Amino acid sequence: MQVKKLKTIDADTLLSTPMNKTLFVVDGLIPQGLSVLSGSSKIGKSWLMLWLGIQVASGQPVWGFETHKSDVLYLCLEDTYARIQSRLYKITDEAPAELRIATTSFQIGNGLEQQIEQYLTDFPQTKLVIIDTFQKVRDSKSTGGKSGMYAGDYDDVSALKNISDKYGIAVVVVHHVRKLKDATDPFNEVSGSTGITGAADTNFVLKRSRSDESGTLLATGRDIEYQELTLKFDNRTHLWELVERKDMEDIRREEIPKFVFRLVDFVSDVKEWQGTATELVTQMNETEVTPNVVTKMLARFSAEVFMPQGIEYKTKRTGTSRLIYLKKRDGNDNKSSV
Repeated sequence: MQVKKLKTIDADTLLSTPMNKTLFVVDGLIPQGLSVLSGSSKIGKSWLMLWLGIQVASGQPVWGFETHKSDVLYLCLEDTYARIQSRLYKITDEAPAELRIATTSFQIGNGLEQQIEQYLTDFPQTKLVIIDTFQKVRDSKSTGGKSGMYAGDYDDVSALKNISDKYGIAVVVVHHVRKLKDATDPFNEVSGSTGITGAADTNFVLKRSRSDESGTLLATGRDIEYQELTLKFDNRTHLWELVERKDMEDIRREEIPKFVFRLVDFVSDVKEWQGTATELVTQMNETEVTPNVVTKMLARFSAEVFMPQGIEYKTKRTGTSRLIYLKKRDGNDNKSSV
C-alpha cells in the first residue's frame, strides 16, 4: 500500500510565517470552530440561540461583547416556523434578513455536510451556523455499535468541526446534559461520552433551575479563557440578560481567603510588622483563622498576592518560635532582613 508522506513544517518557518487571526463571531466568547452549548431541556437554550443569531446578523453586541456582523444559518430542528415566528414577535421588532432559518435537514453522514457546504456556497458571507439540536442531526446508529459511543460521538462532532475549519466559520451545536450532576466539573454532565467535549473547540454549559430566573453560562475552549457568566432569563422579554461576568482572575481572587486581603490592608496601614503568627492574629483581632493557618497562607499567597501589592514577607525560626516579618515597600526601600 502506497503511504502518503507526512506533511510537516519546521518550527522556525512556523514562527516566522504570518497566520490569519482567529475569527471571533462574538469577541472573547465564540470563536471560529465547533462549539457545543449543553443544558437541560426547556431552560431557554433555543431562546438564547435565536437571539444570538439576530445579534450576529444585525452586528449588535452580545452582553457587551462585540459581534462580527455576518449572515447566520439557524437549523432550528425541534420547532416549527410558526413557533419560531412567535418567538421573534416576543424578542424583536425588526428581524434581519441575514438570519436564515430551516426546520428540517439531513443527518451527519447522510447529506447534512453537503447541505451546509452548498448553503455556504450560496451565502458566502455566513460566519455562524447554529444547529439546534445535535441529536436531531445524528444517525442513531452512530452513537453505539462496534466502534463504541466515544468513537461515534467524536466522529459526529469532528464531521461538523471539519466544515467550520474548512470555511473558517463558527458552528454552534445545541446539546443536552444528563440528569446526573457532577459537582466537581459541570462539563462532565454533557450527555454522551467525553468524545463530544473532547472534539469540540469550545464548550458551554448553561445551568438553570426551572424555578429560578437566574442561570450560569460556563465557557471554556482552546481559543477562549475559562469564564463564568451569571445570566437572568427575563420572562417578559424572553431574553437572557447578563448580570455578572467572571474571568479566571476573578475566580481565582474569589478563592483567596478574605483574611489575605485583610492582612494586605493591615500591613499597608502599619507599614512594617514583626512577630509570631499568634501575635499577628491577636493584633489584627482575627477570630476566623488560627496561627498555623496564617503561616500557611503567608507562604501560599506570597507570590500571588503580597508581592504584587508591594509587601515583603520573610520568616525565620528563633528558638521555639517562628518570627514573621512583613513590610510594605514603596520601591525605594532597601531590602531588610529578620
